[in-house]
Amino acid sequence: MNRATVIDADLDRPQWVKSIPFLAVHLVALATPFLVPPTWRLLGLSLAVYSACMFGITAGFHRYFSHRAFRTGRAFQLVLALLGTLSVQKGVLWWAGHHRDHHRYSDGDRDPHSPVKRGFWWSHVGWILAARHDRARPERVKDLARFPELVFLDRFGVIVPVAFGTALALVGGLPALLWGFFVPVVLAWHVTFSINSVAHVLGSRRYATADESRNNAVLAILTFGEGWHNNHHFYASTANQGWFWWEVDLTYGMLRLLSLVGLVSDLRTPPAHVRAGRPGVTPPRLEEDGAATRQVGVEHAL
Repeated sequence: MNRATVIDADLDRPQWVKSIPFLAVHLVALATPFLVPPTWRLLGLSLAVYSACMFGITAGFHRYFSHRAFRTGRAFQLVLALLGTLSVQKGVLWWAGHHRDHHRYSDGDRDPHSPVKRGFWWSHVGWILAARHDRARPERVKDLARFPELVFLDRFGVIVPVAFGTALALVGGLPALLWGFFVPVVLAWHVTFSINSVAHVLGSRRYATADESRNNAVLAILTFGEGWHNNHHFYASTANQGWFWWEVDLTYGMLRLLSLVGLVSDLRTPPAHVRAGRPGVTPPRLEEDGAATRQVGVEHAL
């Protein structure tokens, strides 16, 4: 084994020391029911924060920042970035850049988190802990990097969960902090990670994509619509991922409500020929860099 191979393997090993905060949050969340028995009020708080985190990831980091599936103004763009950052899944530029790579190389050798190539552990959490994917991919997110507030959040996003956790502790004490931050954040982590690790292995395939993406109704409920993953990989740049009436997509429902009050607009949906999977129709690959803005026609109301 040559030196280059050894170094390359080292990049894929978990950074256990650097990952201590990530592991500690898990331990606190697991201990929470024993430290503070749940009440309906605390469970309601957990559900509310979980919902905010999931919407920040699904509508914000994923459908808006990664795929530019709808338009919004700069102020609400910042709100989406803050909600996504609350979930402590690294920065908005990091998240969107790696997700664009996932679509570009889906289930190939260069996919950051393919369970087909690397197995469940790597796709679920191993790739996040490894040094290989520590840094953001600025070359993939030039359209986002022109906003200084997004660059700031990408670098110093830990401020958001720390400030939120502090506010919870001041208002509701230890019970609010444990049930309103640690528990919902850990749940949101693993539900989100399951789209990478499970939705390319378990479920149905309506469309013949070049990867192993699958529709999974259970994950769709837990992730507010992200589980319709085969739909999404067939035609990525849509604000809805549940394309038929029976495919529940809570994120899209919320986006529709927000469009009624003017906070978002131009929600992209799949044309009829795409939903029908008509032969000869080639679904678009994920738009990269500035091409995302050009294809989707994104305009920011500054």
